[in-house]
Amino acid sequence: MMTVQVSQRGVITLPKALRDAYRVKEGDVFTVIDLGGGAFALVPRQLTVDRLANSIREGLAAKGETLESMLKRLRAARERNGKAGT
Repeated sequence: MMTVQVSQRGVITLPKALRDAYRVKEGDVFTVIDLGGGAFALVPRQLTVDRLANSIREGLAAKGETLESMLKRLRAARERNGKAGT
């Protein structure tokens, strides 16, 4: 268990151990969820585009795809299409 204190301006500093464990860095945005009864939770806010990109990346990685393999296939497709148009 860790203790934090609210400053005069309402600022709460997360202990370094938590920042390190959860890779929290300056500028990260969190959503505050009111759980009622004086309790609340801080939840990392992730942009929709970030969630989508992560989902796509995880799906491709599960299929053994890498950025390099996708770029290689893209180049090959462009070459085929370029030659077909001449």
